[in-house]
Amino acid sequence: MKYFHSLKLTEVRKETPDAVVLTFEVPAELRKEFTFTPGQHLTLKTTIDNEEVRRSYSICAAPFEDTLRVAIKKIDNGIFSTYANTKLSKGHQLDVMLPMGKFSPKLNSSNNKNYMLIAAGSGITPVISIVKSILTQEPKSKVTLLFGNRNTRSVMFKEELEALKNQYLDRFNLHFIMSREKLDAPILNGRIDKHKLSLFFKYLTDPTYIDEVFICGPEEMVFEAQDALQQHGIPKKAIHTELFTTPGQVVQESTQVQKTFDSAKESMITIKLDSKTIEFPLKYGAETILDAAMQQGADLPFSCKGGVCCTCRAKLVEGEVDMTRNFGLEPDELEAGFILTCQSHPRSEKVVVDFDQK
Repeated sequence: MKYFHSLKLTEVRKETPDAVVLTFEVPAELRKEFTFTPGQHLTLKTTIDNEEVRRSYSICAAPFEDTLRVAIKKIDNGIFSTYANTKLSKGHQLDVMLPMGKFSPKLNSSNNKNYMLIAAGSGITPVISIVKSILTQEPKSKVTLLFGNRNTRSVMFKEELEALKNQYLDRFNLHFIMSREKLDAPILNGRIDKHKLSLFFKYLTDPTYIDEVFICGPEEMVFEAQDALQQHGIPKKAIHTELFTTPGQVVQESTQVQKTFDSAKESMITIKLDSKTIEFPLKYGAETILDAAMQQGADLPFSCKGGVCCTCRAKLVEGEVDMTRNFGLEPDELEAGFILTCQSHPRSEKVVVDFDQK
């Protein structure tokens, strides 16, 4: 399977002082493969200073718009984000992996739902795709969006969101929340956290009418929002999250209990990919299955290596593993035997991992 395709940039547009929107030209023969659902992401790959760099960015267009684009916000010491904001221009080629991810609503034109979406900063990128898709594909559904930023100047897609609000006056409630700019309504000042959500539920939104919630942004905001929603009676299964991290950032440790093990003990690892098989030994206390397989020459899909993006997701067919972190796999995926190979270490004499099973 060819994971990456070289795509040309047809537009590089400055969205805010520290963010750009990249629009890709998708050849006719690849359009079917690049079909996506709202909320999915792309993994981009290029060479910067003689080093291969991969990063995942959410698609910020809706499927019906017939375009493929991502937005990239420049972060401090961010290799790829700095490169995108300062070096890329129309005509550049980037290697792009096919769309991935399950941060998507199951849309149906007959649905009559109340959705709440919560985003902070560049967490708006998958959320704007979801908002547009719900409003156009579910005419009976309503959407409330809480969008946190430092100030008005840093708000991505501000005009686009306000245009949607004007177009869907009765169905789209939009609230900008600023942490470093004072707005007229006190409830709109500060950060999105447990206290802020409690105020919203008290004065503006009745949580008992919320059917589904989608949250995307930095780790602290996502976890606080998730806790607040559950405390106000919204079931965990109705809350969907997408965690945004920066390369090298240490996210909150997983609550998964790690088993005791002999680090010198060895496992025989079998990797199945594109109907081919590779085998190699790996000690329990050594590197992850993903890193070890790549050292053996395997060309496996991956991006963040932080247990977030799920690009390295595969099916554990046989054996046992421990995952250091998991912030991407849903409970049903775990139950079905899927693992994140970037976080997995062997805990049995034999481990068989299949990348071909979806």
